[in-house]
Amino acid sequence: MQYHLDGYRYGDPTISPAAPGREGGQGPLPEEVDVLVVGTGPAGTVLAAQLAEFPEITTRVVERRQGPLPVGQADGVSCRTVEMFDAFGLASTLVDEAYWVNETTFWSPSAEDRHGIARTGTVQDVADGLSEYPHVIVNQARMQEMLLEKAARSASRLEVDYGYKALGVEVPEDPEALVTVTLEETDQDGRGTGTTRTVRARYVVGCDGARSAIRTSIGRSLHGDAQNHAWGVMDILPVTDFPDVRKKAVIQSATGSLLQIPREGGHLVRYYVDLGDIPEGDRSIRERTTYEDILAAAQKALHPYTLDARDVAWWSVYEVGQRVTDGFDDVPAGLAGDRDPRVFIAGDACHTHSAKAGQGMNVSMQDTYNLGWKLAAVLQGRSPRSLLATYSEERQAIAQDLIDFDKRWSRMMGSKVADPDRPEAGGVAATDVEAHFVAGGRFTAGLSTVYRPSLLTGGTEHQDLAPGFEVGMRFHSAPVVRVSDARPVQLGHVHEADGRWRLYAFADAAGASEGSALGGLLAFLDDSAQSPVRRFTPAGAPDDAVFDVRVVLQQPHGEVDLNALPPFLFPAKGRFGLRDYEKAFSAERTNGRLLGNVPGLDATADVYDLRGVDRTRGALVVVRPDQYIAQVMPLDAHEQLAAFFAAFMVEQA
Repeated sequence: MQYHLDGYRYGDPTISPAAPGREGGQGPLPEEVDVLVVGTGPAGTVLAAQLAEFPEITTRVVERRQGPLPVGQADGVSCRTVEMFDAFGLASTLVDEAYWVNETTFWSPSAEDRHGIARTGTVQDVADGLSEYPHVIVNQARMQEMLLEKAARSASRLEVDYGYKALGVEVPEDPEALVTVTLEETDQDGRGTGTTRTVRARYVVGCDGARSAIRTSIGRSLHGDAQNHAWGVMDILPVTDFPDVRKKAVIQSATGSLLQIPREGGHLVRYYVDLGDIPEGDRSIRERTTYEDILAAAQKALHPYTLDARDVAWWSVYEVGQRVTDGFDDVPAGLAGDRDPRVFIAGDACHTHSAKAGQGMNVSMQDTYNLGWKLAAVLQGRSPRSLLATYSEERQAIAQDLIDFDKRWSRMMGSKVADPDRPEAGGVAATDVEAHFVAGGRFTAGLSTVYRPSLLTGGTEHQDLAPGFEVGMRFHSAPVVRVSDARPVQLGHVHEADGRWRLYAFADAAGASEGSALGGLLAFLDDSAQSPVRRFTPAGAPDDAVFDVRVVLQQPHGEVDLNALPPFLFPAKGRFGLRDYEKAFSAERTNGRLLGNVPGLDATADVYDLRGVDRTRGALVVVRPDQYIAQVMPLDAHEQLAAFFAAFMVEQA
């Protein structure tokens, strides 16, 4: 973290100085805004935290409740989501509070007594090398609280306007006219009072759940199927003799399936309990099922172990179903390319699925992490409005992948285990669920997303330069040593949720010397009229305001002369023109040196070996503001680099 840029500042450095005009807070909800976010679920709070980084953009967030969510239904936090939280500066708090899912155990009917269960397998929950962060469990309400606190501490001082629900949105034909949203004030129970008002916005994002009024207003609808299968879910404080009570456990007994997920805090446990098939069209399962029914089903599934609930934090009943809309914005398919989107939907507003794959909250957050930087780029005049069409193009395909995965996993979880004495009854083998779980490990870690070649994502013609940095996938961090102060860091952790592009330049064998490929790249970025840095950085802004260029050198940090590095790597910052000394890193191994509590820094191989970077030729890895790799190219591919950014950026000179 860098601060004291404009002079010594006492106090908590995570609280930014208020932007001009925001010293007293954001003020009452205005009649016109740049972006109106509807809803403070996972998608809405990520978007709020991201857009709060741009105080020149007027962002407001409305929520039908009268205050923050007290208890969240979602709790599984994938490795990818923790990586995203790191970009917001929140990962350390998250993992400190969380339950870490280290192992998952599998239980099936006992061979001695099929009325009881026995452990059939144990697997490491996240395979080695997938991420420097673990899979964790944290209540949705707490995660949203962290994000909203981040927004409130920003220069924007962004806070939620509670007590408003959206009734609908009107999109005018004139592309220059503002979108109008009708809001209704709500009471303490979130019900409308009849008092309405309108807010006009350049862009509207509906994060208002599965019954989204924004989605309905733009003519989108959820399509898909229900599986006519019901599950109960409960968070309880248990007393039990089940030996794996503090491990994630997949239990398939003769009486039904059970998914156990320990919660943060050391005592709370969540149970997803199979309540069986329901008749097609029957929607009364919620009304006729009690908490006692769910607990009794869980007790039967755990036999011969006992389960007593001393306290119930929350419980519910839901039907398994997977649905997705055919687009995530207001542009009909027939007008794609002819009209720029102005209204977007995210999260449950455009895709719903079962909870057992643990992806709903995670994918919802990634929706708006994809959208937020694009809105900022357009509103700041750095990219044309056509950039916004890439949101639906990219995220709808990812949502469909999730739906397909969830269907397979839900069927597997709801299947009965085959009885060897009654093969005619069918069912799955006891090992099938474990094998399916292991096969889907990359997906459940949130690391299977691949953005296809497009305006923002290049091809793989130069992938051989760095096979471990796969184009279209998230930037896979690795340990390095910062040259200026010898501090071991995760390279990916320099990536902040600030809308900037990252250019990671891995030095060729000649290093940064004059005549090297790396030296040539830095000279091009600094001096050429075709340099993206020179063409697309606003006048008067620091050199790294839009493009954050970092270099990784092959020699040990102690052998690097800072003064011999190109001046471009030390951009002047702030009113004093201070130099930034954190742009250069060494790829040396850390070999177990004292690293504090930073995860994943005890490296026995360097980043070149870990990610397969070509030591002779080096490589340039271009990373989008949402941490996904857009390009891998040679260090001397100057024209290709310039053409890539020219396709979706606006000249600033």
